[in-house]
Formats: sequence, structure tokens, C-alpha cells
Amino acid sequence: MARTIGSHGPKTMEAIRKAGLRLIFEHGYAAMSLRQLAAEVGIQSGSLYNHISTKQELLFELIRDHINELLRQLDRALQGKQRPVDKLRAFVAFHVTYHMTKKREVFIANSELRSLEPKNYEEIVALRGAYERRLAEILSEGVAEGEFEVVDIQVATFAILALLTGLTTWYRPGGRLTREAIVAAHEKLVLSSVAPGATPDPARTKRAPSPDITAPGRLERR
Repeated sequence: MARTIGSHGPKTMEAIRKAGLRLIFEHGYAAMSLRQLAAEVGIQSGSLYNHISTKQELLFELIRDHINELLRQLDRALQGKQRPVDKLRAFVAFHVTYHMTKKREVFIANSELRSLEPKNYEEIVALRGAYERRLAEILSEGVAEGEFEVVDIQVATFAILALLTGLTTWYRPGGRLTREAIVAAHEKLVLSSVAPGATPDPARTKRAPSPDITAPGRLERR
């Protein structure tokens, strides 16, 4: 790439972030060096320290900013939704659409969680927990109002998130289905899974309005 970027300014920081995101996605955090990153951006290695102090700082900020943006956009997508079913539909549509366009960010946030230092790891886990609680609260509200039937809120939360996020492993732009069709398919899968009568044992349905989804061991470090 052209070596015309200066060593100061917000444009250089943005270039560092974009290059870091791509290099970590393609090679992995452990394999990426700051020298390689500097060469990609077009600056001297020493100039990187005008913008980031360590490679760990870059990884942490990339993941943190991704999840904060995820939370911000989700809250905006849920605004004005009153019924639990409308909130769940909005959640699914947002999550699927966002993950179609943020493959690198999503991959790094999941695969490189283990590369974070303990303090950074705990902060990211807390942010992820906040996102998961948004969905758990929707499910709990739906159960309480009789719109949903869920055997276990925590299990349903993790299962739905795994289903929705899984599209990042197979989705490719320009494929057989439009984005709208893919969103609609996921909405149907999720809504049908929590519809009254969909669970195999309705007698076991839990109606706890505020489930604990931060049980120890759910995100063990590797």
C-alpha cells in the first residue's frame, strides 16, 4: 500500500485500527507483530507508540469498541418496541444484520478472547454479559406475559445467540438468499422455538423474570 500516512493524527490511528483488525483476523493475534503492523500502515515502528502503547492495548480496544457499538445499536433497535415478541423480532433482525457486515470484528471478539490479559478479559466478559442480558430480559418478559414458553432462560439465551452468530461462518454476500430473506428465516426459527406449545415439557417452563446468566465457568479462559 502507499506509504503516505503520517505518524500523527486521527487518520493514522484509524489506519492502525483497520490494519490491526485485518492482520489479527488473517494471521491471529499471537502471530501479528507491531513491526508488521507499522509496515502495513506505512510508518516507522517507533511511531506506533504515538498511538498505542502495546499490542494488547490494540486488541482490547478493538474488542471493547466492537461490543460497545453492538450494545449501542441494539438499544436503538429496541426503542419503541413494547411487546416482548416485537422486541425479540427486533433483536433477531438487528443481530443478524449487524453480524453480516462485521465478520472480522465478531471473529476476533470470539476467537481472541483468550488472548486478553486478565483485567481486560474481565471487562470484555462484563460487556458481553450486558448484551446477553438484553436477550434474557426479553425472554423473561415474554414468559411472564404468556407470549413465550421457555424451559430455561439461560439455555435459551445462549442457544439463540449461538444460532444467530453462527451465520458468520457461512454467510457470503451475493449468495442465493437476500439479506432480508436470511433475517426472515432466522426470525421464524427463533420465534417458533419460544412460541407456546413449542417446548417438549411445558410443565417445566421457568418464569423467573431476572435470570442469572453470569454463572461461573460459562466463559472459561483457555
